[in-house]
Amino acid sequence: MQKSDEEWRETLSDEEFEITRNAGTERAFTGIYWDTKTPGIYRCKCCDTPLFDSETKYDSGSGWPSFYAPISDDVVTEHEDTSYGMRRIEARCAACDAHLGHVFPDGPNPTGLRYCMNSASLNLEEKE
Repeated sequence: MQKSDEEWRETLSDEEFEITRNAGTERAFTGIYWDTKTPGIYRCKCCDTPLFDSETKYDSGSGWPSFYAPISDDVVTEHEDTSYGMRRIEARCAACDAHLGHVFPDGPNPTGLRYCMNSASLNLEEKE
């Protein structure tokens, strides 16, 4: 999915645009999903691709929504991020290249990974 910045700005708030299109980060413990326990599917804010199932969400203590695995292996891409003098793995939506957050190797079993996502990059589709 390819859109111009102008087209993205028409559908995203300023914060959502900064985070998803410019790889920004919301402050810890401020996003709407960091402590949500509602069952459902977390979708990409930009293109609505299903990314994470609430069954893989856990409380990492980080202040961001954290998951131990995406809904499938092909929905999230990983890229090296050396910004701010750090070396991290950035997570992006495979369909629209939206910045979602970062992946860290300190998560729970069964993957040992922590997909630390920005709430502003996600929409929760609640299960009925």
